[in-house]
Amino acid sequence: MPKKKVIKKKQYTSALISIRIFFYLFFIVGLLLFYPGTNYYVDVFAFNRELFTSTNKLDEQFAPQAVPYVRDTNITPFISAQGVYIIDLATATPLFEKNKDTKFFPASTTKVITALTARDVYKLDDVLTVRRVITEGQLANLVLNEKLTLESLLYATLIHSGNDAAYVLADNDPMGHAAFMNKMNAKARSIGMQNSQFTNPAGLDESAQFSTPYDLSLAGRKLLQDKELSKIVSTKSITISDIDFNNFHALYNVNQLLGKIPGVGGLKTGKTELAGENLITLYKRDNHEYLIVLMKSEDRFKDTEAIVNWIQTNISFENLH
Repeated sequence: MPKKKVIKKKQYTSALISIRIFFYLFFIVGLLLFYPGTNYYVDVFAFNRELFTSTNKLDEQFAPQAVPYVRDTNITPFISAQGVYIIDLATATPLFEKNKDTKFFPASTTKVITALTARDVYKLDDVLTVRRVITEGQLANLVLNEKLTLESLLYATLIHSGNDAAYVLADNDPMGHAAFMNKMNAKARSIGMQNSQFTNPAGLDESAQFSTPYDLSLAGRKLLQDKELSKIVSTKSITISDIDFNNFHALYNVNQLLGKIPGVGGLKTGKTELAGENLITLYKRDNHEYLIVLMKSEDRFKDTEAIVNWIQTNISFENLH
């Protein structure tokens, strides 16, 4: 009998200790969860309650994307361009490519990088001075010593493709023209353009100036992320002036498809003797956006029209579940 009493007493003591431990842990947990002090757990619940009360934001964040696919891979656009790269912008999915990593003369598509670099160097209302007269290629007919804002020069560079305007952007760099060219190449590398090099801001033919369809798609995507530049490249025409309103320049978008084909939002043209005809195009259809890059085409506008028709008839989307 004495032995049984000892055993019962030990069991009672153990149960009592367990109960005390339980209430102690309960108290500690309650303190961590509800004491309004500063600690990790209190912060998580106090400042991120929506994570525990609603799943809507999480559902939106991880919502499935519509992924494009080519209905019939045996059907390809009939085009003359030697270099082609077509992507769905939202997913960066390539839809068609031809010599995407081959180096070609970029011509005035160079000005996409010129404009991106200028946005890094200047503010939109900065005033720049025309320091030299350019006579080669497409011109905005700027006047020597004329003073214009960066915004006006971007219009002249991107929609009218003025070589003289592109040189104004480079010549006014506080560190000089050469420094601006270094910044252009650094900008290109920073967005992944590994097979491109630029030696002048206008896109004039030079042996050391080159790019690829794939690289130009990176440049085009970067430009479209800039709301100001995106607005500029979709402009059909505009008249700019110097800051004193002495000289006025009527500018017209070189892209003949802008306003002709519904969904074309412009971007950048390029054409020289050695480059042939180049064109970067933004095309929108049924809430989807495409970027079309053509290099060394015999007819860039006809080629782009053919690609638009191909997209309309041969590209579909599937939602991932």
